[in-house]
Amino acid sequence: MPIDRMNRGLAAAVLLASLAALSGCSSTIADMTMPADAPAREKDAGGYLPVHDLPPDRADPTIKPADQAKIEQELIAARARQASTAAQSGK
Repeated sequence: MPIDRMNRGLAAAVLLASLAALSGCSSTIADMTMPADAPAREKDAGGYLPVHDLPPDRADPTIKPADQAKIEQELIAARARQASTAAQSGK
């Protein structure tokens, strides 16, 4: 039994040592040279995202009113079909 505990302790120590050694690599990986076609990295990487910057309003509606009315009528008809099917099946 004591050898099993010693092996577990040794394995845990090796794991922690390897994690400590690999954690130092993250800063050097970020500073590696980038390919020529890669976009340039921003200097202020810690800045906040522009959450409140909204895109401008659209000049024309995304769906034409006639198309929207057609879609609404199709949805109403589908709802009515489902309701009648559910009523016939006894639910």
